[in-house]
Amino acid sequence: MLINCAAYQDGKKIADLRKDEIREYLIRPGCFVWVALKDAAHEELVEMQRQFGLHELAVEDASHGHQRPKLEEYGDSLFAVVHTVESASEDLNLGEFSIFVGKNYVLSVRNRTREGFSEVRARCEREPHLLKLGAGFVLYALIDAVVDRYFPVIDDLEGELEQVERIIFSGSPARENIERLYGLKQKLTTLKHAAGPLQETAGKLHGGRVPEVCLGTQEYFRDVYDHLLRINQSIDSLRDMVTTAITVNLSLSQVQENETTKRLAACAALVAVPTMIAGVYGMNFRNMPELNWAFGYPLAVGLMVVIDVYLFYRFRKAKWL
Repeated sequence: MLINCAAYQDGKKIADLRKDEIREYLIRPGCFVWVALKDAAHEELVEMQRQFGLHELAVEDASHGHQRPKLEEYGDSLFAVVHTVESASEDLNLGEFSIFVGKNYVLSVRNRTREGFSEVRARCEREPHLLKLGAGFVLYALIDAVVDRYFPVIDDLEGELEQVERIIFSGSPARENIERLYGLKQKLTTLKHAAGPLQETAGKLHGGRVPEVCLGTQEYFRDVYDHLLRINQSIDSLRDMVTTAITVNLSLSQVQENETTKRLAACAALVAVPTMIAGVYGMNFRNMPELNWAFGYPLAVGLMVVIDVYLFYRFRKAKWL
């Protein structure tokens, strides 16, 4: 689906275009065309390939999808793949954003992404002095928007971890806590797979041999790189905290089991002493001490009570009961 198609010159929008008008504006000096597609079919990408002269391998990757975040050079053009991550009710929604960049064009194709990038285009149009930098600045603005959307996801995951930590110490069943923590760890892994490779991509655009189309925008990509560095550090920190929470949860589970074992042992001792005494006097021997004594029964019962009271006091003092 075609979302937007416009031509820009000297940092200003000069026209909204139809597909059949793209070629006319590509040949204008100092002009570049910015096209945005959503969930594009293979036929649409082939049509854009004819319009912009895109490399067939890049078109194939964009068409098939499920690519690792990356940056590839094809002559004087670039092909970038970034992953969008959006918070959903129970899981993360992972989308894919393919960007073709040449000296006089930008073609963005988003797939499986609910939130669009119209605000990026509006931002660029509000800053003509920056849009003068051309297609390279548009590439920066798009990647920067993707990276900025990682921060709310991290905030949500931090809040989820804090909630699970509170539940752990409230006596919630250990199995449910482990399931929550492993679910959180899977989300962090998903975000890491998106942000980790993208940091390497951003590094190629501000240091070393910078592609020609990005000349003049290195400081902007350095800013993106710094953001990604913070994001990846936050992800690693959260993953360590989740691992620690899992260990704490297992330790608390063992402590609870030990407490249960202590209580069972104490109860068994309270029952064992009367059982032992009753068992001795329940044996059918003729010559037993105090067998015919009138106070034998009260004494035996009293002895059971006294010993059990003493054991109960000691167990309570030791916090076994």
